[in-house]
Parts: sequence; C-alpha cells; structure tokens
Amino acid sequence: MTDARPALNTRLRTLRDYIRWAVSRFQAEELFFGHGTDNAWDEARQLVLGALHLPWEIADGYLDCRLEDDEHLHLQSLLKRRIEERVPTAYLLGEAWFCGLPFIVDERVLVPRSPIGELIEQRFSPWLAGEPARILDLCTGSGCIGIACAYEFLDAEVVLGDLSFEALEVANRNIERHGLEERVYTVQGDGFAGLPGQRFDLIVSNPPYVDAEDFADMPAEYQHEPEMGLACGDDGLDLVRRMLAEAADHLTEKGLLIVEVGNSQVHVEALYPEVDFAWLDFARGGHGVFMLSAEQCREHQALFRERL
Repeated sequence: MTDARPALNTRLRTLRDYIRWAVSRFQAEELFFGHGTDNAWDEARQLVLGALHLPWEIADGYLDCRLEDDEHLHLQSLLKRRIEERVPTAYLLGEAWFCGLPFIVDERVLVPRSPIGELIEQRFSPWLAGEPARILDLCTGSGCIGIACAYEFLDAEVVLGDLSFEALEVANRNIERHGLEERVYTVQGDGFAGLPGQRFDLIVSNPPYVDAEDFADMPAEYQHEPEMGLACGDDGLDLVRRMLAEAADHLTEKGLLIVEVGNSQVHVEALYPEVDFAWLDFARGGHGVFMLSAEQCREHQALFRERL
C-alpha cells in the first residue's frame, strides 16, 4: 500500500487540489462508496469540505482558497485513514446527514443511509391515515429515523428503541443536539421488550437484516460498523421474525408497520408467501422496505408466531 500522506511541501495547496487528488486516489485504491455517497467525486468533496467545516454548497470560487499548515495536516491524516484503513467518511467527520439534518455518528452506530428517509420526507403519504400521535423508531441506532420523523410530525411523541446502550448514548446526544428532549426519548430493550403495553400509530424500523452470506462478502468499510447493527442470523431475519410476531400488540387500530430488510426481501417472501407485503418503491434508489397495516399484522399474527 502506498503512503497516502502528501508531505507539507506538497503541491496540493487549495481545496480544489485536495478534492482532485482524493478522487484520483480513491479510484486507484478501489474504495467502496455506500455510506452516504456512491462515487469518488462526492466522497472526496464530502470529506475535504467536511474536514474543514465548510458547507457542501460552497461557492466555486472558495475551492481555490489555500489551506493553513494545520489544515493540511488534519486533512492529510483523514485522507490517509480513509484510504489505508477504509474508515467511512462519516466516522472520520463524526457527522452524517439524513433527511437534510445533521447527526452525530461514530462506530457505535451505523452510518445513516436508509431509503426510509424518502418516506419521511413524503410524510408516509398516501399510506398514513392522519397525524400520528406516537411513533416508534425500533433499532434506532443514531436516532436519525425517529428524529427526522419528529421534524415532520410536530405534535408526535417519538420513542427511539434499541438493544445497544452504546447506540442509545449516541441517540441521546442527537436528541439533545436537535432540542427535542420534550417529545423524543430513548428506551433500551431487545425488540419490543422494553415497551410492554405501549402502542403506536407508526412503527418504523431499520433493523439488522444482513444474512450470513452477504455479511461475509461486505466491503472493508462495513467492518467499522457495529456487527449487531448489520448481521442477524443465517437468513438475516432473526429479529424481523420476532418483530412481525409482536407488532400487532404494539400498533393502534389504524397503525402502520414499515421495516427495511434490504436484500433479505427474498427470505421474507420465501418465509411468508401467504402475506401480501407492500414493497415500497424509491425515486432515489433503495429496495427491500415493506409495509403492513395493523389489520394485516393482526390477521397474520398466528402465522408469524408459528414461524418464529
């Protein structure tokens, strides 16, 4: 592996120089882009501008500004880690964006990237009947899905549930960052275990769902994310099966359950061929997100429990 650090007397002087150099190195080293960007140019721009606390939409003329010595050193250090250690840019910056909102992230939580963000921006239209009074973001991680929901539904109480105490520490920091302590709170527990007797108008979840085969083949960048947020059994459905078996007990009469299962969609369809899952489409890409009504969850609860 070549040393990614240019010396301080490098010819790289400006923001534009660094972005161009980073694009070249990222492509030469065959980095994987899947934590907020999908190409070397956007990744380089995000890292370089983010490292120097500059906005993504910075005027083009600013790209020709020269860097101070300490900025050179800081940026070189981050670029080295991105290239040699394959650390995702969001972890290097300590921040990721989701639904147009900034979130604190580190290696205790997954990097926000769920296509569910598109549903939130659309206020779950046309499926959600009326304004939800209570929303549950199950397997919340950083809290990004639930907090984004709180911005869209200003009168809703939002619960962020997760098994990981470490993840909830990050989620609580994000609640505080967004000033939502009065409406958003965290609950620790395995699935619905921490929520006895509680019901919600909307349950949204991006749970661990990667099956054993896919997990073994994931690029090195994913090895920096918490395994318990990704992998969940041979077919990826260990938790999803339990969620389906219990969802009817936690939804209001007209409630909705929305769950992301990604590539494990094939396993869901094979396990429950009798169930008419609504698989949602996304204009900006993404797949493997299903929706069930509370009525469907009640109708199939015996089946879901039988196949635990």
